Amino acid sequence: MVCGHTQKLTSENLAGILIKGSVIDIDTRQPLEYATVSLINKKSPDQIQGGITDENGFFKIKVPSGTYDVKVEFIGFDNFRKDNVEINKTKDFGQIELNISQNLLNEVELVADKTEVEIKLDKRIYNVGKDLTVRGGNVADVLGNVPSVSVDLEGNISLRGNENVRILINGKPSGLVGISGPQGLQNLPAESIDKVEVITSPSARYGAEGNAGIINVILRKDNLNGLNGNFVLNAGIPERNSGSININYRTKRLNIFSTNSFLNNLNIGKITNDTEFFNINNPSTFGYEEKKMEFGDKTIFSSLGVELYLKEKTSLIFNSFIRTEKGNDEFNTQLDQFNSNRGLIESTKLKEQSNDDDNAYQFSTNFDTELNDGSKITAVFQYEKNSENESSDIENTNPNLNEKVAEYKSQKRLLLQGDYVLKINETTELEFGYRGSFLDQLTDFNVYDYNEKLRDSLSNILVYNEKINSGYIQYGKSIKNFSFLIGLRAEDSKIIVNQLITNERNDQDYFKFFPTLNISYKFNKSESILIGFNRRISRPRARFLNPFLQRSGIANFFQGNPNLIPSYSNAIDLGFLKKWKKITLNSSIYFQKSVDVFTIFPFDTGQRISIRNNNNEEKNVPIIKKSPINLSENERIGTEFTLSYSPSKKSRFFLNTNFFNSENIGNFQGVNLDRSNFSWSSRLNAKTSLPGQIDFQLQGTYFGPRNTSLVKFRPLLFVSGALSKDILNNRGTISIRARDIFNTQQRELTTRSGTFNQFTTLRREIPSILASFTYRVRQKKVQNKPRQREVREDVGF
Repeated sequence: MVCGHTQKLTSENLAGILIKGSVIDIDTRQPLEYATVSLINKKSPDQIQGGITDENGFFKIKVPSGTYDVKVEFIGFDNFRKDNVEINKTKDFGQIELNISQNLLNEVELVADKTEVEIKLDKRIYNVGKDLTVRGGNVADVLGNVPSVSVDLEGNISLRGNENVRILINGKPSGLVGISGPQGLQNLPAESIDKVEVITSPSARYGAEGNAGIINVILRKDNLNGLNGNFVLNAGIPERNSGSININYRTKRLNIFSTNSFLNNLNIGKITNDTEFFNINNPSTFGYEEKKMEFGDKTIFSSLGVELYLKEKTSLIFNSFIRTEKGNDEFNTQLDQFNSNRGLIESTKLKEQSNDDDNAYQFSTNFDTELNDGSKITAVFQYEKNSENESSDIENTNPNLNEKVAEYKSQKRLLLQGDYVLKINETTELEFGYRGSFLDQLTDFNVYDYNEKLRDSLSNILVYNEKINSGYIQYGKSIKNFSFLIGLRAEDSKIIVNQLITNERNDQDYFKFFPTLNISYKFNKSESILIGFNRRISRPRARFLNPFLQRSGIANFFQGNPNLIPSYSNAIDLGFLKKWKKITLNSSIYFQKSVDVFTIFPFDTGQRISIRNNNNEEKNVPIIKKSPINLSENERIGTEFTLSYSPSKKSRFFLNTNFFNSENIGNFQGVNLDRSNFSWSSRLNAKTSLPGQIDFQLQGTYFGPRNTSLVKFRPLLFVSGALSKDILNNRGTISIRARDIFNTQQRELTTRSGTFNQFTTLRREIPSILASFTYRVRQKKVQNKPRQREVREDVGF
């Protein structure tokens, strides 16, 4: 028996004795990822054993038997230390609780104002933190402050200067984004966001849509026990009145969370088009079009979620939201026609009043469980329905040309997905899954003349159906400081574009593979490198496929192209992360080659539209039509760096800069569209504490000049700032933020073609001031044992 027991110990010693446990923040009860666990052998103090915690705060380490001093470290927290620990059999340290270090806060503050808190194999994660410049704002405001991400004056979102980006909410497509584009995000309050994931080299788990990558918005869901939440009221000039309530109630087996908000906003903007028409052998003539815009929006948003903890490592989540929006917009357009000497020939005015009702609701169910061996199973069901109903009255100088426009859009999407993560051992995982996305979209566009008679030439009904079935498999392994994740995704796409009025139908059916590879190497705890490769797709939106003319001005039209095909890209990304005592640097070099990219091409139709000037004289002016085409290819190469510097506890500086060169190669209808465009953008964010415990933040954003095949963009610089102070024993906060302090946030661009040149200015909104009050309710009851993991927010894909 003694010999047998001795042999057992010897074998265990040769294989290594397992020690395990978890590390959490004692205040928030949240797991601490990348905490360092060190074991120092008394007999060989120079030979230190150890490892780091995973995303759920767990660690498992095998060491030879002996007597050890055990130390657990995490930046910004006091160390945990236990000396003279005898290890001769499997030992479980249980839950190790770390206190935040007051002495180190001035050096690290990793969870702070818009800096990365971690870099993973296939993503970078940014916490919203205490960014003052988004207080009282919305999701679009938050995204505009995230490094690598920019939001233009029309609400379009781009990643590293590329607008072909996929927006996800909690890891999935969502009705919150809207039918027509990401403008729907303007209805979700900033206070509802927990963090934003920027994924420039997505793994096979994620859908292949979006050449630029993925932006995943994670909504807030507190895990503190008891009742907690916050109440926010905002008021501003011009009219920006809004409020939100975020409530969370958690018990041992139940977590209920809800976000509710209202919004009443008025945005004032203006577009101008200064056009020179080339008349072959005759002198050029000119046109100047000015469009003044007022956008009034009233929105109510409400979400409710219930999470049931069926077991310690099993949960079932039911989540739903409803959004209603009423818009009241007014557009006043004036078109002036000039002769070759810039003498005024005629002037025409157009007034448009538009009312729209947008409604959306969504319901989802998530099931998540972790098996005894560490493997995970996830299943998701989600259904969403959106509708946009817009009506407009257009008044022309000539009453006989008055029009009424009615447009109705509806969208239904069913999402089914599931994945399985097989944990082979502590360093190896095999993952595979399925996702089905089934989308039906209807656009019913009707134009009526002054007698309310339907104008068939401008009225149409478009039906868009999209069915995408996909599956993926990926394999990941860690070997000491080296890790890799290799995957393959397959997507079967069936697209139907059916124009019911003209009986034009276009079917697209294609099956494609999308390989991915991510490799990382950690030199030490403060330096790491990442290499990523991915192949992705960008599918044309329904608006780009609709062959019917849509008026964007008196003499400017947009027409879709039903023959557009998807654009494909291959990208390589090389990233480097370095941390010093008070400085963190995250840099990358990237290259992307895309084929069949979408380009908006202007056409001189040769047609003219009849208008009546102020002298009641009827004139004909040229019609300009813009349509999307597939350009041959685009090559994009760039470098980006993000630098954060915390000289003291009271001050923090943050700089994000992106340099890139984009080259288009192709021609269309004899027009050479080859262009090479170098551009750069930068965002500087500075925050400090003023006397009286007032926080001050200033942010400057710069977009450098850039050129496309036909359009040249001028540089853009604007500055915003905010002040904030905690009151009511830190339960309340009052803040004031000013957007576009120097009134410079205006986009200017020039479009050149063979038949005309056009200079355009665009201002979506004027400078604004917003005051905000926040009151927080938090009860940090921690009697209940926290769960051993969090539900994955990127569940499924």
